[in-house]
Amino acid sequence: MLAEAVAAADAPDAVFALSRHGRRTLRTGGTAPPTPLPREDLRYEIGSATKTFTGLLLAELIHAGELTGGEPATALLDGTGAPGADPVTLAHLITHTSGLPALPAGFHLRGLPAWRTNPYARFPADRVVDAFLRHRPRHRPGTRWCYSNYGVAVLGHALAAATGTPWEELLAQRVLRPLGLTGTTLHPHEPGHDAAGHGKDGVSPVPAFDAGGFQAAGAVRATPHDLLTFLEAHLDPAAAPPALAPALRAVRVPVLRRGLTHRHVHTIAWFRHPTDGGPMYFHSGATLGQQAFLGFRPDTGTALAAVCTRRFRAHDPFVATAYRLLAEERPGPSGTDGTGRSGAGQP
Repeated sequence: MLAEAVAAADAPDAVFALSRHGRRTLRTGGTAPPTPLPREDLRYEIGSATKTFTGLLLAELIHAGELTGGEPATALLDGTGAPGADPVTLAHLITHTSGLPALPAGFHLRGLPAWRTNPYARFPADRVVDAFLRHRPRHRPGTRWCYSNYGVAVLGHALAAATGTPWEELLAQRVLRPLGLTGTTLHPHEPGHDAAGHGKDGVSPVPAFDAGGFQAAGAVRATPHDLLTFLEAHLDPAAAPPALAPALRAVRVPVLRRGLTHRHVHTIAWFRHPTDGGPMYFHSGATLGQQAFLGFRPDTGTALAAVCTRRFRAHDPFVATAYRLLAEERPGPSGTDGTGRSGAGQP
């Protein structure tokens, strides 16, 4: 099934990586010639799936007693400004209920010259913060849901201000290093170690993604193995570093329900949908040349990380295939990986 999912992605490079009770299976392929470094060892841009790292970081800071989540973002970012009667809090920003639009005012105009290459790079951190401090929400925070890269970007800057630590170092200190995610970063590094993105045609090269001032919303790039390690920690918080265990449990807890019959359930880091055996947690992401899907199922002990190097197209099969693989996973006998074999170890 994983091999079929790789083929269905129809991308220059694709990796579907599955962990079931700790036993990992990876399948790779693509329409492009094999890369010098094996595809499973490259770092891939995960776009908006970065928000799962940001949500975990916020939960860790809350459980460490350094924040409550109720702090007004304005007070953290502008010590001279009063937060007002209905301030936008850190909790509003991570749950997309801040009243902020998807992108800040002026983003499209400023990003237009680089719209097909790297528009976010033209909107650095100071512009994101300044746009937020000038913004006047149309709706009272906490009353409406609107998915917002802008809001989570502001959250990243607010957390950096609250802790006095640059965002990149804060994420490394509190999440990446404790989990041993040595193949995860916010920037491309050594040539040949980062997967190259492609346009909708699956051929045209796309420059490496530069998140500009939106790092907390979409800058993470990681190897499939690191993504599985990240997801496995969510499946078994007890086996994770003690400092992160409470946060890993907290990010499973529903904090928001919306839509008809409240079918759409959110935690502070994940979308949460029901399955026959229990809830599944997931988040997808995309940059201008790559896509990613992360998800896990506590009832089956399964985690899935899928990445590909082709820009999203209308009716693109990639995310739907990954979602279906995880949603249709069936639990095996207790203590096995679904095949009757012990799930201990990672061959």
